[in-house]
Amino acid sequence: MSADEAIFIGVLALRLGVPLLIPRFPLPAILAALVIDAADQTIFQQWTNLNLDSYQGYDKALDVYYLTIAYLSTIRNWQDPFAIGTARFLWYYRLTGVLLFELSGVRALLIIFPNTFEYFFIAYEAVRLWWDPRRLSKKQVIGMAAFIWIFIKLPQEWWIHIAQLDFTDFMKEDVFGVTSETPWGEALGQNLWFIALMAVLVIGLVFLVRYLKRKLPPPDWSLRFDANKSSYYEDQVELPVQRPSIISWYMFEKIALVTMVSTIFALILPGSEVSVIRVAVPVAFVIVVSSFVSYWIARRGHSWSTTVREFGAMAIINIGVVVVAIAVVGRSDSSINRGAALFFVLLLTLIVTLYDRYHRAVHTTTPFS
Repeated sequence: MSADEAIFIGVLALRLGVPLLIPRFPLPAILAALVIDAADQTIFQQWTNLNLDSYQGYDKALDVYYLTIAYLSTIRNWQDPFAIGTARFLWYYRLTGVLLFELSGVRALLIIFPNTFEYFFIAYEAVRLWWDPRRLSKKQVIGMAAFIWIFIKLPQEWWIHIAQLDFTDFMKEDVFGVTSETPWGEALGQNLWFIALMAVLVIGLVFLVRYLKRKLPPPDWSLRFDANKSSYYEDQVELPVQRPSIISWYMFEKIALVTMVSTIFALILPGSEVSVIRVAVPVAFVIVVSSFVSYWIARRGHSWSTTVREFGAMAIINIGVVVVAIAVVGRSDSSINRGAALFFVLLLTLIVTLYDRYHRAVHTTTPFS
């Protein structure tokens, strides 16, 4: 393995692995995923000679991947139905926009359907570090989402998708007055005023934090990043597991979620030329079949003790379904990409496994006082 390949595999492993920590460590994990997403192409450009012409497609697909896990973690960790409903709306609204953009190529859709969900998730989890977010009123939850939507995401979406400006090039060329190829050390050395400005901003931030600390209500618990160890769960009483009916809104959302994500992946990935129907129908078929199998197993009294075991078992079932389907259809359709089919099976199995496990965790909590 060459050094370039090792770096690529390392970054890819981080982009695939770090999001799996979001359900347990929501805020640090999603911030880490955000930083890795911002830095990956710079790492490749600085430290490798890899051809990155097609990487942008994979980059966008991996963004959808980690945000899907973030959405699923709201089902696992959040207790306020209104906040969960707000996050659900923001997530599916953005997912619809991405799907429409990939089908039409109209970049304005990405402003009409901004990615407000990500920053709303970060803001809500930041509150949950010290306070019980159930203290937030519906008006405050909506206000948080509206502020992020209008004052943060709309300008950012315009910058990225309409103006298509690169932050690094903008800073070097328009702010520092150097070329985009100039090293950062040299660019900062020629603009010491910027370092002084950053120092002033840091001092201002310290005073702002102290001011807010005096104005904000006292914390409900000590700082904890681990969702499982937060005293947020101390008043919970675990009830017997309740499995939803096989025909329900639960099943509809599961099919919609996995179908939309899989279709977006298929449209984004370079070299992929598929129709929505050719992705949606097989994905929905696999989900329905595996759900019936899972439901049948549960009715016989068997349950999976860990997420890994359930994922492994459902992956075997789903791969079996796909192998049979390919054996039947593949004889008359030579265009089936078996490698891509395996990838999608593992992707949808992961999403379905997390979705099912988090929905089965039924709890009751005492009202906040």
